[in-house]
Amino acid sequence: MLEVELKEKGLIKRLTNKTFQFDPRLKDGFFTANYFLKTRKIVEENIPNQKVTMQFFQREDDVMLCGIDECIALIQCFANHPEDLEIEALNDGDIISNGEPVLKIKGHYEDFGFLESMIDGILARRSSVATNTYRILKVTNGKAVINMADRQDEYNTQIGDGYSAYVAGLKLDSTDAMGYWWGGKGMGTMPHALIQICGGDIIKAADYYLKTFPNEKVTALIDYHNNVVEDTLLIARHLKEKLNAVRVDTSKSLIDHYFDDKDTSGFDPHGVCKELIFALRKALDEEGFQYVKIIVSSGFDAKKIADFEKHHVPVDTYGVGTNLLKINVGFTGDLVELNGKKEAKEGRKDIPSTRLEKVKLEKRDI
Repeated sequence: MLEVELKEKGLIKRLTNKTFQFDPRLKDGFFTANYFLKTRKIVEENIPNQKVTMQFFQREDDVMLCGIDECIALIQCFANHPEDLEIEALNDGDIISNGEPVLKIKGHYEDFGFLESMIDGILARRSSVATNTYRILKVTNGKAVINMADRQDEYNTQIGDGYSAYVAGLKLDSTDAMGYWWGGKGMGTMPHALIQICGGDIIKAADYYLKTFPNEKVTALIDYHNNVVEDTLLIARHLKEKLNAVRVDTSKSLIDHYFDDKDTSGFDPHGVCKELIFALRKALDEEGFQYVKIIVSSGFDAKKIADFEKHHVPVDTYGVGTNLLKINVGFTGDLVELNGKKEAKEGRKDIPSTRLEKVKLEKRDI
């Protein structure tokens, strides 16, 4: 992997992190759509030195932009003569609208045109994750969110996805990789696997955890027996002040045993429902465990969190995975100027913007 560090020398003044990693095969066009490579060859051999402007935008409102710093690092690393390119860009973390230009690159097509699809892809994924995170954090009323998206995609995506969530304000990660670009570390205590290896004994699992990590309090995963309230009281009575929190991760396909003798006709009791969390908080408080926090996970998105918050469900922290990673923002790169004159396909044009900032790249030894 190639590591590119953007030093604060006017390359990009709003630097939010320092190091990006790129596969060196990018230089050879390994990840470039073949028709871009053919076009570069045609231009180089027949009509070189055409100065063009490439403009990038997307088609949604209330989107959090992310990936700009990474794209500029990509250009610095792989474009020919990056010092000759004229670049204007918005910032990672900016909120953008439908049709708003976020990045403009002006220069000879053969120097940078082959990077178009990589820039589109970086902006699409990073902005999607940042936007998903941004929209979730908007409805949590300031409560913490843990990034649990380590198992929802191929592992190499964790670094960039973790950075994108961080840009949106999420700083609690489940792996070290998620915090790699911004300096964060993974957190967590026990999975269902530890309880299973202890024969389903949640007390034994907690005791082994404390024996191994004596300076940490326990956050206990509490839905193994699908009996959240009863098992929470069991472990709270045992650990007392050594219990920091319990995490409820009940599957949507299950109904907790708390409801076995109760009328559930007025609500959906499946999974982590509001009524279960209200009952859990009440049971903890009645036995003096007001200090034990409640973490919920399994299927939470902005809509479900907003519903929980609307009804003042006593949740302290939300764990979110899959719904951080949905790709719902797509970017397009278009050529909109040729040698100083307007030139673009029908329906596209150069869009003026007062928000774009100039970015100066450095000469690179080739």
